Amino acid sequence: MASHAALASSRIPTTNTRLPSKASHSFPTQFFAKRLEVAEFSGLRSGGCVTFAKNAREPSFFDVVASQLTPKAGGPAPVKGETVAKLKVAINGFGRIGRNFLRCWHGRKDSPLDVIVVNDSGGVKNASHLLKYDSMLGTFKAEVKIVDNETISVDGKPIKVVSSRDPLKLPWAELGIDIVIEGTGVFVDGPGAGKHIQAGAKKVIITAPAKGADIPTYVVGVNEGDYTHDVSNIVSNASCTTNCLAPFVKVLDEELGIVKGTMTTTHSYTGDQRLLDASHRDLRRARAAALNIVPTSTGAAKAVSLVLPQLKGKLNGIALRVPTPNVSVVDLVVNVEKKGITAEDVNAAFRKAADGPLKGILAVCDVPLVSADFKCSDVSSTIDASLTMVMGDDMVKVVAWYDNEWGYR
Repeated sequence: MASHAALASSRIPTTNTRLPSKASHSFPTQFFAKRLEVAEFSGLRSGGCVTFAKNAREPSFFDVVASQLTPKAGGPAPVKGETVAKLKVAINGFGRIGRNFLRCWHGRKDSPLDVIVVNDSGGVKNASHLLKYDSMLGTFKAEVKIVDNETISVDGKPIKVVSSRDPLKLPWAELGIDIVIEGTGVFVDGPGAGKHIQAGAKKVIITAPAKGADIPTYVVGVNEGDYTHDVSNIVSNASCTTNCLAPFVKVLDEELGIVKGTMTTTHSYTGDQRLLDASHRDLRRARAAALNIVPTSTGAAKAVSLVLPQLKGKLNGIALRVPTPNVSVVDLVVNVEKKGITAEDVNAAFRKAADGPLKGILAVCDVPLVSADFKCSDVSSTIDASLTMVMGDDMVKVVAWYDNEWGYR
């Protein structure tokens, strides 16, 4: 899974700034069936994370949560000169998800969120260095400094750094935290994530699949509209693979009717694998990640039913972890109810969704690209149109790419 999160992981709209022509040539707009302009996150001005899928974006799930937590003025629109307080955000776990989230947030100047604290066991030295220098995203062009033993700054904005492995000891009440981005991958059930609430936070967003039926799951483009302020204080943003899979599965089910299917995600290696052969509860993941194709389990396909309940029991899948550091690809094969369809019919349904309700979430690519070309794609899934197949009259194969870090919503 992405770090996702991406969210991933989260989905943060791009600015309107166009990249220099040299960068634009790297991802020509003719790659895509619809116009996908090259854009730049202001938080990544170096081009270290270029996104080629710039769209008018639907609000992210973080926007949905934020809009329901932010105090509203009495009138329908803000009063000129009125200051609306931003929601105070804590990032718990400053790894791949946490740092990707902070970069995304920094690049979005109109964000309703204000990141004021991160919990990182490595302290300010590790937090500042790994935020500034990233092997996947490149050097962060923001000015990152160590202010003191408990504070770093990003372009002059102070961010407190705490170090505790016990959420109950975190200063969420003292700091008035509204939302905790739970990015450790550890506190993914009610009792674990609930410790943030006990420590004083109002809401927790788990950037991983949640354990337990009591925690609702939301995927942007699929069911984030179902979220209401009183649903739960703890919610899950699912996994990077579910965020890739669910949007186009929704299209397939609405247009063709899914009977059953299987999925394989060819997934870049992640931090829970071993660099060299070493002990692991999963004996396959115990083997050297950079030297092997590692079959392993994934709950991504089954998790689709958490956001599309009508598909419960209809999908399953596996993961093949491969020796690449980022970008993954889903291969879905389903039997459908509608007969006599063609690959062109299937792709047409995806193009329609990508230009309509799933704009900024789903894209369609018509050029034969490889994984490196999808690095820093900020859509949840990109359909590889040339690989869509129909066998017989009711079996459909769809392949979709996703950046399992930056693309995680």
